[in-house]
Amino acid sequence: MTNLPHFHQLLPHESPMALVDELIDVGETHIHCRTTISSLCPFFNSDSGNVPGYVGIEFMAQSIAGWSGYHSWLQGDSSPIGFLLGSRRYQTTCSDFKEHDVLDIYAEQIMESLGMAVFSCRIECQGKVIASSQLNVYVPSQKKLDQMLNRTHS
Repeated sequence: MTNLPHFHQLLPHESPMALVDELIDVGETHIHCRTTISSLCPFFNSDSGNVPGYVGIEFMAQSIAGWSGYHSWLQGDSSPIGFLLGSRRYQTTCSDFKEHDVLDIYAEQIMESLGMAVFSCRIECQGKVIASSQLNVYVPSQKKLDQMLNRTHS
């Protein structure tokens, strides 16, 4: 991929909560991102040198947010606010991600309707799947978001 913005520009997150490092590949219904576990992660436990395995759901969710941000970027729009509604069958073969682990995060949209979508996600480390889940997300239109937040336009 060339001429793409930095992954963090595609997210509606600010540091230190932008947990995914880079965009590797993105298309109409998929995204592949990468992150390296380090002490800079706000979930990093310096005593044990790891990030808890359940944070994998957030890595997946942020990859989906990057996918959404990329498609908004293509239209010249800013990254939308989205909501993680839930996860199904989060399975992992590890209880934590170790410092210096390089994680490849994949998400593929399997259904979308009126801003609600389901993504099949997985995390790989050294080519081996170490976590997987389906995430349900919602990206409201700006008008719907304003209604949800009780904002009115003058």
